[in-house]
Amino acid sequence: MLRPVSLALAAVLLLAGCTAGEDAAPSSDGGGTGPITLVIGRDTTSYLQPLLDRWNHDHPGERVTLLELPEAADEQRAQMVANLQAKSDRYDVLALDVFWTAEFADAGWLIPLDRSMFPLDRFLPPVVDTAVYRGKLWAVPYTSNAGLLYYRKDILDAEGLKPPKTWAELREQSKKLSKKYDIGGYGGQFLAYEGLTVNFAEAYQSAGGKEIISADGTTVTMDEEKATKALEFLVSGFREGWIPREALTYKEEESRLAFQEGDLVFARNWPHAYGPATRSSVKGKFGVTALPGLNGQGSSTLGGYNLAISSFSKKQKSALAFIRYFTGLDNQRLVLTEGSFPPVWAELYDDPELIKRFPYLPVLKQSILNAQPRPVNPNYNQMSLAIASAVTRALTPPFQEDLGAISRSMKAELNEIIRAQ
Repeated sequence: MLRPVSLALAAVLLLAGCTAGEDAAPSSDGGGTGPITLVIGRDTTSYLQPLLDRWNHDHPGERVTLLELPEAADEQRAQMVANLQAKSDRYDVLALDVFWTAEFADAGWLIPLDRSMFPLDRFLPPVVDTAVYRGKLWAVPYTSNAGLLYYRKDILDAEGLKPPKTWAELREQSKKLSKKYDIGGYGGQFLAYEGLTVNFAEAYQSAGGKEIISADGTTVTMDEEKATKALEFLVSGFREGWIPREALTYKEEESRLAFQEGDLVFARNWPHAYGPATRSSVKGKFGVTALPGLNGQGSSTLGGYNLAISSFSKKQKSALAFIRYFTGLDNQRLVLTEGSFPPVWAELYDDPELIKRFPYLPVLKQSILNAQPRPVNPNYNQMSLAIASAVTRALTPPFQEDLGAISRSMKAELNEIIRAQ
């Protein structure tokens, strides 16, 4: 059980009204205690409730109720935004996708937090950066994420092949093995939503591209040539058939199920897909490695969840105590062992026992440290929609559009979004 939160808590609650947006209006009794609600995307691995039960057992007067939103990030955001725009006190602790920090803070929907209350120096540095906006801490990292390549180790071993490190190797192996074993070659997240933006961004970075948008979110820095190479890689997969056509309907869950049901040789997914795969038909038959790139190891997009407190919560003191508990070292270990989600504490990635159980941890740590964050911009959601829309045009048969023209159009639309701010 946590020690009582002392003067530091009083200080952070006094700051509750000092949000970035002008319309922030925390409730007058926002420093209260009592039962709270955690709102988060759907728990597809069923790990979360047992972790909450531990807190509830020790805090009967501050029980946490789990409120699950849809699986897709876009749908989660839409429901959270509707609640916060109404200044509802229904949500207390918000599990925010890492790229929402700027938008939610700018709108005045979050209370700023006191850095000294959290062991941020023991967290992975890129993860901490996702919770900071305009020099203030608005949330606490809860899980991190980086894209990884899942592969059928049994099939590659039978063919004397090593996991692909380049796009050319991925293409060659996917074409050969999908034909020989009569299954799909490669799958990612290709439905028109945030997941497609991520898959494109990873292809862009893996083609040698740097940022699509500058780190401060004020300038479009996308290299059109690298963007076109990324589109060419994805389009070639669908045109040549080594990415199955049904992958155009895949989000994270669909691609996870396709791989673990034996329908794909390779799949790009987040680490949370590891645990379910060990309980599926591919148990003992798969491996995990870094994403391939144009000329070598590729680059992932940084993902994960941060926990924040709603400006309109009436139980902010309990919400803060819960976040301190839930992001603590002991609970972070369970986040990994029970949910297969990447923890935010750096030391857990070097734990020999954990590495024995999750052999991909060293690769995952490097992938997180090398991952590209998404832009810190309140209008990121519009930017993501623009990217996903452009990529969907490129991936839609009969593949007749000029990919260079799509890249130029995408860049122009992103420029318009930034100019309109």
